[in-house]
Amino acid sequence: MKAFMDEQFLLSSETAQKLYHEYAEVMPILDYHCHINPQEIWEDRKFENITQVWLGGDHYKWRQMRSNGVEERYITGDATDREKFQKWAETLEMAIGNPLYHWSHLELKRFFGYEGYLNGETAEEVWNLCNEKLQSEGFSARGLIKMSNVTLICTTDDPADSLEWHKKIAADETFDVQVLPTWRPEMAMSPEKPNYLDYLARLSAASGVEIKTFANLMDALRVQLDHFASVGCVISDHSLEYVMYVPATEEEVEAIFAKRLAGEAITKTEERQFKTMMMILLGREYHKKNWAMQVHYGVKRDNNQKIFGQLGPDAGIDCINNFAPSSEMADYLNALAKTDQLPKTILYSLNPNDDAAIGTIIGCFQDSSAIGKIQQGSGWWFNDNKVGMINQMTSLANLGLLGNFIGMLTDSRSFLSYTRHEYFRRIACELIGGWVENGEYPADYKTLEKMIKGISYNNAVRYFGFNL
Repeated sequence: MKAFMDEQFLLSSETAQKLYHEYAEVMPILDYHCHINPQEIWEDRKFENITQVWLGGDHYKWRQMRSNGVEERYITGDATDREKFQKWAETLEMAIGNPLYHWSHLELKRFFGYEGYLNGETAEEVWNLCNEKLQSEGFSARGLIKMSNVTLICTTDDPADSLEWHKKIAADETFDVQVLPTWRPEMAMSPEKPNYLDYLARLSAASGVEIKTFANLMDALRVQLDHFASVGCVISDHSLEYVMYVPATEEEVEAIFAKRLAGEAITKTEERQFKTMMMILLGREYHKKNWAMQVHYGVKRDNNQKIFGQLGPDAGIDCINNFAPSSEMADYLNALAKTDQLPKTILYSLNPNDDAAIGTIIGCFQDSSAIGKIQQGSGWWFNDNKVGMINQMTSLANLGLLGNFIGMLTDSRSFLSYTRHEYFRRIACELIGGWVENGEYPADYKTLEKMIKGISYNNAVRYFGFNL
């Protein structure tokens, strides 16, 4: 029997071990998509205890605690941090096969030096060990980033954001990790939301453009695009129900916008026409600036309205949506490609059944302007587990060029989540090493080194054009 999560964790062959320890393990981390609060980086937040850094805002853990019958007061309520940690420890011991079990123990091992395993009985020991370490030098927000060998972080930011924290971090010569914004215009593209008009007022104030027409809205967004670019932004991010293509004329979209400004509800078809037009116009802007466009889709959000009413979004109540017509995604990409205005694009679906569709669509729109210009994003959210990662990379390898893959991201709000990159790299090395061991790829270590280091780090640096 193998030891629990030893140095050969997930690496079953000599080839996999060589690929990981000699090539992947030594590479830095580029976290090109996360939800870290830049203010906490600027302020170099110190955490009082492990619950604050581990459970605060982590809806992955909240979801499993509810599945273990834990009362909400011990999850997001008024219980003490020690009580919440105990309930999490009692939940974790039931999580065999769940990536949270591996992530949690990698975090305990790498950051806190804990070699045991967390359950209800060991919770007190782990609580005391972690809390003592968190008060030590180097365990602040910036310290945890540096400890993880991170070179660059891209946060997720609204177009109306002032980006003041990013500017302050960039001006601080004592911290050499780049922290760049990512443009996420979700609210600007959501006329169906009840607070949409309030948001337009906020965007108008930020941009200095009075928004009375759809053309005004786009002008305001262009002002803010330039603002983001001035602070180093080179990536956008879109969260969509699916990648839609319901074309309409500019006149029709102006009428839809005017209807919404007048306080009237719009139809579902009008919503999709509006979003299609915005995605086309913004895609052209990204191409002009040489930005990469991320598109996340395939999620149905906020399903439990009782919990949503109590906690709002990102509460652990989202699920996979199985409606995503690949034909419309192809038509959308084609609408930009036919005028040579398709930007570098990364497609992520929450539904693993979409892997093959994405793999075949991206092959239709590659060109010489960038290596791997259209990417299938890493296994996302419910798929960033061992099986999900293997399936995503296998599908990409079957249908495209896995060697050009831009690799892993944290998609996290926690400063401890960088071990997810280690988890991913071990799985990637096991997969690729298995093909070598089975005679499906030669033991050409010069090429394998280039491939593993590329997937781990170098491909993303090249793809986004970061100066590192």
